[in-house]
Amino acid sequence: MDVNMGQWAAMRAPLLGPALLLPLLLSLLFRPLSCHGQVTHGASQHGPRFAFTQAVYHATVYENSAARTYANSKVKMGIHLAQRSWEIRYRITSGDDEGFFKAEEYVLGDFCFLRIRTKGGNAAILNREIQDNYVLTVKASVKGEALLETWTKVSIQVLDMNDLRPLFSPTTYSVTITESTPLRTSIAQVTATDADIGSNGEFYYFFKEKWNWFAVHPTSGVVSLSGKLNVDEQNRYDLEILAVDRGMKLYGNNGVSSTAKLFVHVERVNEHPPVMNVVTHSPSWLDKNPVYAMVTVEDLDEGLNGEIDSVVIVGGDPSEQFFIERIDEGEFALKGSESVNWETCPYGCNLTLQAKDRGTPQKFSTVNIVHIVVKKRPTVDAKFEKEVYDVSLNEISPPGTIVEAVKIKPEPDDAEYILAPSADSAFFQMNTVTGVISTKHWFTKVNQDVFNLEVLEVDSELKVKVRVTIDDANDNTPTFALPSYEVFINESVPVGTSVLTVSAVDEDKGENGYITYSVSSLQPLPFRINQFSGVISTTKELDFESSSESFVFVVRASDWGSPYRRESEVNVTIHLENVNDNQPLFEKVACQGVISMDFPVDETITTMSAIDVDELELVKYKIISGNEWGYFDLNPDSGVLVLQRSLTTATPKNGVFSLKITATDGENFSDPIFVNISVVHGKSPPKSFNCKETRVAQKLAEKLLKKSKASSKPKIEEGFIDLFSVNRQMPQFDKAFPTDIAVQEDLNIGSSVFMVNAYDGDTGFNGQIVYAISDGNTDSCFKIDMETGLISVFLPMDREKKDRYLLNLTIYDLGLPQKTAWRLLTVYVEDANDNSPQFLQEGGYKIVIPENTAIGTDVIQVEATDKDLGPNGEVVYSLLTSTSQFGINSTNGIVYVAGQLDREFVPSFNLKIEARDKAEKRSQKFSVTTLKISLEDVNDCPPLFIPSVYKARALEDLPVGAVVAWLETQDPDVGLGGQVRYSLASDYNGWFEVDKSSGAIRLAKELDYETQQFYNLTVRAKDKGRPVSLLSVTFVEIEVVDVNENLYAPYFNHFALTGLVKENSRIGTTLLQVTANDEDNGRDGEIQYSIRDGSGLGRFAIDEETGVIYTTDMLDRETKDSYWLTVYASDHGVVPQFAVIEVFVQVEDVNDNAPLTSEPLYRPSVLENSPRDVSVIQIQAQDPDATPAPGAGDRLNYRIISGNPQNFFTINPRSGECTKNQTVVSSECVL
Repeated sequence: MDVNMGQWAAMRAPLLGPALLLPLLLSLLFRPLSCHGQVTHGASQHGPRFAFTQAVYHATVYENSAARTYANSKVKMGIHLAQRSWEIRYRITSGDDEGFFKAEEYVLGDFCFLRIRTKGGNAAILNREIQDNYVLTVKASVKGEALLETWTKVSIQVLDMNDLRPLFSPTTYSVTITESTPLRTSIAQVTATDADIGSNGEFYYFFKEKWNWFAVHPTSGVVSLSGKLNVDEQNRYDLEILAVDRGMKLYGNNGVSSTAKLFVHVERVNEHPPVMNVVTHSPSWLDKNPVYAMVTVEDLDEGLNGEIDSVVIVGGDPSEQFFIERIDEGEFALKGSESVNWETCPYGCNLTLQAKDRGTPQKFSTVNIVHIVVKKRPTVDAKFEKEVYDVSLNEISPPGTIVEAVKIKPEPDDAEYILAPSADSAFFQMNTVTGVISTKHWFTKVNQDVFNLEVLEVDSELKVKVRVTIDDANDNTPTFALPSYEVFINESVPVGTSVLTVSAVDEDKGENGYITYSVSSLQPLPFRINQFSGVISTTKELDFESSSESFVFVVRASDWGSPYRRESEVNVTIHLENVNDNQPLFEKVACQGVISMDFPVDETITTMSAIDVDELELVKYKIISGNEWGYFDLNPDSGVLVLQRSLTTATPKNGVFSLKITATDGENFSDPIFVNISVVHGKSPPKSFNCKETRVAQKLAEKLLKKSKASSKPKIEEGFIDLFSVNRQMPQFDKAFPTDIAVQEDLNIGSSVFMVNAYDGDTGFNGQIVYAISDGNTDSCFKIDMETGLISVFLPMDREKKDRYLLNLTIYDLGLPQKTAWRLLTVYVEDANDNSPQFLQEGGYKIVIPENTAIGTDVIQVEATDKDLGPNGEVVYSLLTSTSQFGINSTNGIVYVAGQLDREFVPSFNLKIEARDKAEKRSQKFSVTTLKISLEDVNDCPPLFIPSVYKARALEDLPVGAVVAWLETQDPDVGLGGQVRYSLASDYNGWFEVDKSSGAIRLAKELDYETQQFYNLTVRAKDKGRPVSLLSVTFVEIEVVDVNENLYAPYFNHFALTGLVKENSRIGTTLLQVTANDEDNGRDGEIQYSIRDGSGLGRFAIDEETGVIYTTDMLDRETKDSYWLTVYASDHGVVPQFAVIEVFVQVEDVNDNAPLTSEPLYRPSVLENSPRDVSVIQIQAQDPDATPAPGAGDRLNYRIISGNPQNFFTINPRSGECTKNQTVVSSECVL
């Protein structure tokens, strides 16, 4: 039943009468639920509580458990007895459809235990693999109490028993491997499964029979190779692999469940094809027995499979002019016969090579196409280096500027070049010996952009086209279309109106001819110019009356050329035309005045005054309104206001005439003003008018003054001369300019020779200098940078042909008119070390020596010669490769052993040897050759263990034959000297064995942690070297890891116990002794007791060895009369197991408390004339000690001990009632 179900009300309702049903329902509906969420019947809000200690309990039971096996729970399951008289019954209501379980009651002290056990009889057996958890709903009820019911849930976890064995799937495996498979290679994996869980599902793999060639990993099932295979000895291995259940083995069962077969087929496979590496050579046509390529071949196979049979030419040589010659093992040379006709192969030959080994079956390398060529004899066919020469030339290049060098290849010593005569060739000249074309004239005044030249080599009559493109330079100034500009505009034009467009042109190209415009003025202008279009427009409103009547300024046109901009200027004059654009303005407004009723006719009342700014035009005045009866007259010219009719009959509104007056200049009207005239009766007051001043006249005066000042500003001078545009000074060479310099003949083309420094005091183009070599550069060896003056090497120099040059250096400025200057510079060509030493043997040197060659032994001599003379021809030898093993005699080139050799450390040396001359000036010349020294092996290295000491851990239950460690050594020797065999110096009486080839250390006997925990094996590794074999020794530390053999848990013979102790017992008083049993041996069977839970924690303790429970604190039954203790019994296994017992401790009473009255002082009263035996007071008392047994009578006796000397009162010794004996005057009785 679910704890939240509500059927409890419906279940009991029919059993109750109508009088009881409503109170019951109300009490059940409104009472608070228990803290565990249980449903409880019959326990009122203030009555005894009837509920399980928990809403859900967790318990365990092993699968396959026998009948009447109780489930274990770490906590007490059940209900506290609020009333000892309750007789509780438990029943499983749901969750046990198969009928596996039964609920039982067990009462101890104040607690009724719930115990779940398996049923007996024909009940089914629990199987974890089918169902591992059951959730039971248990109902509790009290016999005779229909309303006392409650429920809880018990989750039963079915624990695994090792009842299943591992099974292989599949049971047969087959694998094929090569006999060259490396040791420790994983070749297969077998797989088994066990449906049990945890340690019960763990198992080991092992071979049924001992195999030295194979090893199986005990947990992964991976089979690896542990011995060297030989297909000639055995080509198939049938392995049987077993699986042992670790759990079953612990119980003494062999645990073997199923067997898998692994068939290993061994083949001799020629795995790897040969791999070729080709290095081509380009021999000279003069070489005898030339080598065109060196071929090295490698094959990773061993034995015959790894031996190279041959390298053959499989294509590209139909005439069989080439052949392959074996030089060494795995090294071949490609050579040609003497009859090779290279005329039929002018671009070389493509030969296809292929190598094959001696394996079975034979393997071939991939084909390799080799392109071979020979340095052929030079042919007479010559041509120019380029089909067409395209050259760019700056427009401002001075005469003598080098344009291009044309040459034919190969060039004969007597080559002669000329320019074919043409109109274009008149601007250029050619050095007939070097083929260098240079300029002859300036190009600044030439409109032609491209010059087409034709160069002819006289002897071969070869011709080539040279196209020279002239790059534009900024040598033209922008020119305006007009010498000056003048325009008239109306002052009323809107802001932004275009008033004038200026235009200029520049004959240059690109950015050199791109023009922008700007305005130059010392005063702010109401105009701006578009920098790209030249359109001049207004930037603010113009006013003829307040500004100058004309504006004169300069417009500048600038190009975008480099390195400087070129500019020109033009004067622009803009005149303003006046427009009547101002309305008249009154000098006074808002006028008010007073006149009498008898004011004389034609008498002046006041005068109106308005001003027009436009050319001081005459203003006319007019009354717009307020004079409908014609009482007033306004002179239109003078503005005088007079009375025109008598006011005696006038009846103005509110006694005031309000005249609306305006002024006009003929086109524009002023804003109207009002003149208010008040008419009064009686004596005529003095005429008075008050008006508001507008200060129009003052503002007009200020405006005229501003215009006067603007008109009087100085005008831009006409005919302004820019002093900076005049080319005043001549360019000059630096004062430190030398008369001669010296250069090395081997300077590279483009190398800097000398920087010509010059200066010009002018600015801009007038001060810009260009440089030229105008004469003396006969071999065109030098070139000068036109802009910087840097002289550099243009063609190679040869001191043997010409040892000096007298150069005429000319400098020009770019001003108008142009100025120039020149100086002579002598260039001396110094001799250079231009010949390198040459080794007598081309292609390098090779030699083979034993690795134990003594220090100081000469091994080879290398020799080189140098064609130079003196120190430049003396040769010294040195080793370029950093090595301490070899040295070389610097004088004669003999190479000798300088240090200890070790083939295992360095098997060969590739040395670079340098032959260098002794040139004293500038760089020395040298040549480099190679020397390959190969070392022959000598057995001089013992095997080296990796690591030096081994540490391994092995579970004590590993199967026999399991590999616990792999030994590994390194022996750099080759051949027999590098083959290692392993052995054990001590095998601990056959407990371990080692494979002599692979170094696998196997378990030969079963381990036992309790017998021995560590093994220290001494291992030897010995090579097969001759004549002496070398030996190494190391240690293998094997730690045996304990396996949990704690098979049985401790158990108590009782489910719960009761202990009695008096409340006045001393601390340390023994209550009882609990005893648990454990069927394991050794530490796994040693039991330790502890109290871990219960209400008695801290008041009781237990001896952890004997299980004796004793007090640790004083007890008081009146405070607490009983305690619960949860006692654990734990063993000392690797994975400890435990059992639990509940102990109920009853505290026995001792009469250690005095009776206590209900009140400390009683004050009764009685009438003095009251009759005898009348009750005065009932004394009530109680004793905290336990109530005596039924039938023993009352424990308390009452008596009067003082205050009653006359015996006025008496007290019943049993009931404590005090009564009157006789007449009382006044008295007190003290009890």
